[in-house]
Amino acid sequence: MATTQRAVDFLAQRLYEAGCRYAFGMPGGEVLTLVDALEKVGIQMVLAKHENAAGFMAEGVYHRTGAPAILIATVGPGALNGINVVGNALQDQVPMIVLTGCVEATEAMTYTHQILDHQKVYEELTKATFRMTVDGADIVTDKAMAIATEGRPGPVHIDVPIAAANTQVTIDRLRRRAAAVPVVPAPGADLDQARAWIEAAKRPVIIAGVDAMNDGSGAQVLAVAEHIGAPIITSYKAKGIVPETHDLCLGGAGLSPLADKTLLPIVEAADLIICAGYDPIEMRTGWREVWDPARVNVIDISAGPNHHYMHQATINVVGHTGATLALMTDGADGADTWSGGEIAQAKADLAVSFPRDDAWGPAAVIDTCLTVLPDNVVASVDSGAHRILLSQMWECQEQQTLMQSTALCTMGCAVPLAIGAKFAEPDRTVVSFSGDAGFLMVAGEMATAAELELPVIFVVFVDASLSLIEKKQRERQLTNNFVDFAKHDFAAIGAAFGGNGVTVRSRAELETALHDAMAADRFTVIGAEIDAMAYDGRI
Repeated sequence: MATTQRAVDFLAQRLYEAGCRYAFGMPGGEVLTLVDALEKVGIQMVLAKHENAAGFMAEGVYHRTGAPAILIATVGPGALNGINVVGNALQDQVPMIVLTGCVEATEAMTYTHQILDHQKVYEELTKATFRMTVDGADIVTDKAMAIATEGRPGPVHIDVPIAAANTQVTIDRLRRRAAAVPVVPAPGADLDQARAWIEAAKRPVIIAGVDAMNDGSGAQVLAVAEHIGAPIITSYKAKGIVPETHDLCLGGAGLSPLADKTLLPIVEAADLIICAGYDPIEMRTGWREVWDPARVNVIDISAGPNHHYMHQATINVVGHTGATLALMTDGADGADTWSGGEIAQAKADLAVSFPRDDAWGPAAVIDTCLTVLPDNVVASVDSGAHRILLSQMWECQEQQTLMQSTALCTMGCAVPLAIGAKFAEPDRTVVSFSGDAGFLMVAGEMATAAELELPVIFVVFVDASLSLIEKKQRERQLTNNFVDFAKHDFAAIGAAFGGNGVTVRSRAELETALHDAMAADRFTVIGAEIDAMAYDGRI
């Protein structure tokens, strides 16, 4: 039966079919029809205070629901405000549908106010960019959804002309493409060789990353690790892909030089390295070419070919992580590995490197939150020195429970990520960790948290400095400049926006504040005041 409706209604329907129930952004006259279409199919519009924050809220929803994030922006300045979060989605492999309003091509020939080519702007920041047409409305949306979610996920942009959005279209059938089946390698010499290496390895190591997280291979990664006795190092994006309290899990790597002192010697001592969905985009330069595939056997399983050249491998496989691991280990016998107790010693060394018994300071803040908050808490963390320390200390029992900007390292992301996660999963405790500078970038989104009645806990490390940059400045023996700012009353900021606010300067005060925040019916800002240079020697 033929279907007649506005072109933009086909887009809204396809997004709803994909599980999308929320869209975030700010409207303009150019997107009003789009907003109407989304609301009519059951996708709730959430008004943020800035498009960049809106995109991170949408990402927070994705981390809790698995449905693609939706960002709405109007013509010109609205579209440009979302640039950072879209670039972040590309590097962090977040499926995001970016919908921008635009004027018709003929109109743009003579009317130039706020007009620019959105597709040219977004083409370097997305997997694909489209301009909706009247007759191809269903095709454009289906293509966008497939590209955003298949292979390595990422953002796709659709420019929606005003007239095209409003035009009534009759379609005999909705054109939908069946989802692609995950790639699994065929049996052959490389798989036989990999299986032989796995059987013979005495010191195997698994480095797991975001590809394995995206294709749901955590259980398979852990099963293989247990079968062959291999320690697991993860990227920060993949924290929790296996429970970090497991005896074989050595936690996340790539941010902290202090952690690298323990982790890199394990990698260097390995006689087999299995890169299980490992994308090194998150890693420091210290992880560049840390092994030589001419000297050690390296199996690299990833969702896409190696175009980064951060490392090389002896065998490269492009395919589903878990399915490939299952093929490689099918029938393989596990050997007696790491017989010198190196794995247990590495875990002990990491614990010593990141002690939790400080009377007060950033580590004490993190440890108190770990102790007080429930095990299933969802956390987000902003970029900065506090993120490096927290990412080492914070133990994740499931994936996507420590949300952060891992590749682009965007400041100001923690607050909106937490708002999105709490909005999607209101019965779960959600905590955001920000540096004071990062929090100030998005302080206006406290209004969004208040309007949505979300009791998120916002913890702010208050030291009145861009601590990580200040630390680097001192290490280079440069004059202190451009990194310090005034110490602000963050508790008062929280109260001014309709939430609760408290300043803490001890573990006891923080513990009380956390218990009160979990019982509150509104958000709480906890300003944890710490000394300047508190991260020296800690990251």
